[in-house]
Amino acid sequence: MMGRHEGQKELFSYEVNLDRRVRADHPLRAIRAAVDFRFVRQEVADCYGYNGNESIDPEVVLKLMFLLFFDNVKSERELMRMLPERLDYLWFLGFGLDDEIPDHSVLSKARARWGQAVFESLFVRTVQQCVRAGLVDGTKLYLDASLVDAHASRDSVVKTSPELIAALKRAYQVEERKLERAVAGTPSYEPVNQNLVSTTDPDAPSVRQKQQGETRPRYKHHRAVDDRCGVITAVITTPGDVAEPARAEALVEQHERLTEQAVRTVVGDQQYGTIDNHRRFQQRGICTHLKITPGRPRPADRFAPEQFCYDAGSDRYRCPAGQWLYSRRYNAQRQSTEYLPRKGVCLACALRNHCTTSPQGRAISRHREHDLVLRARAQATSPAAWRDYGRRRHLMEGSFAQAANLHHFKKARWRRLWRQQIQDWLIAACQNIKLLACQTRGDRLAGFQLGTQFRLALGTASTLMQRCAASFRVPSLGLPKLALD
Repeated sequence: MMGRHEGQKELFSYEVNLDRRVRADHPLRAIRAAVDFRFVRQEVADCYGYNGNESIDPEVVLKLMFLLFFDNVKSERELMRMLPERLDYLWFLGFGLDDEIPDHSVLSKARARWGQAVFESLFVRTVQQCVRAGLVDGTKLYLDASLVDAHASRDSVVKTSPELIAALKRAYQVEERKLERAVAGTPSYEPVNQNLVSTTDPDAPSVRQKQQGETRPRYKHHRAVDDRCGVITAVITTPGDVAEPARAEALVEQHERLTEQAVRTVVGDQQYGTIDNHRRFQQRGICTHLKITPGRPRPADRFAPEQFCYDAGSDRYRCPAGQWLYSRRYNAQRQSTEYLPRKGVCLACALRNHCTTSPQGRAISRHREHDLVLRARAQATSPAAWRDYGRRRHLMEGSFAQAANLHHFKKARWRRLWRQQIQDWLIAACQNIKLLACQTRGDRLAGFQLGTQFRLALGTASTLMQRCAASFRVPSLGLPKLALD
């Protein structure tokens, strides 16, 4: 039976009033005023019966999970041990000095009973509150992703055949993922390290973080951040071997669904600057500031591809010397057609030195829906795009830095993909709630203010996150102000 905690004052508390003990500018006061956690009672009502022992109030359980990530407490056991010593925590939960502290197992049991929907609802509510508070513009969106170490050691990884791995996953009751063959930007994408599996967390594939990094079980966190104040408007959690471009369109769709705002500009690094991403977003009428990977430099005296004229009627190109280039082969992975001249034409051409040094002759590639690709490339190299790339370093990287430094982002607390999704929703909710709390108090938005003078004063992203961290750190004694002075 679902219980309800009544936050009543004790009759004999020796004049100890927690509401007076917690200072007026405490961060949790602003959070309690900005966010209503009572919605969880209705969300989880179906998970409880109507008789038997009363459970811990679901509102208290959700607040405990919020505090676990908000203050980056080491573990759930540690949270329960320090709870009687923290008057601000007791006040935030509605507890009194003599109330019994719940066991740490309450949190794990609640996650198993509630599932994912409650935590997704908390994140969605923070996004919608930020929209109503005017913290979200909705038209310009920044995309990025980061690997998260799974709660599994490298020693748990075993090497065997794909057939045995499939049997092991079925034994662990893991639904086998059906990877999309034609994911955005990587039509021939295949999972990596198919012969490796972790015996403790089979959902997390073994991937390498950097070229020189170690291979270990990891998940991947995909995130979309709004331009105005850095509100996180979309979150997707996948296994670590899922390519970043594969979730770009899903992030945009989630952002538009939660904010009810149409995206006009999408900004991303070179990972997102694929031909297919450019084409897909251009079809949706979205300006693509997705950084393009620079190719080999072309000598100044060589003919540019733009100097070759395309004849749509005959599907061929005409070179500056008047010769024709015909379609020879189609690259399914790049979704482009290669055009080449007849054999020996370029060898006898008088303009050969200004065109190519290849014995096969000059080759021209034309992508599917080439006009959209050219328009996207022009947008990706425009002055406005370079300004957005610079802003992205502060806004997007700063959002990840805050999550890593303050909210236990880079390592999973629990095992399995669905629990990692819960962790990502809680961390994103914590960061959005900070912005809401600042707006509720009328302070400046710590770490994400749009003002030019404010950004210039902070300088680099590392400095930005250090000052943001100092604004929200909650030590045992004496709490600093919520926002920057």
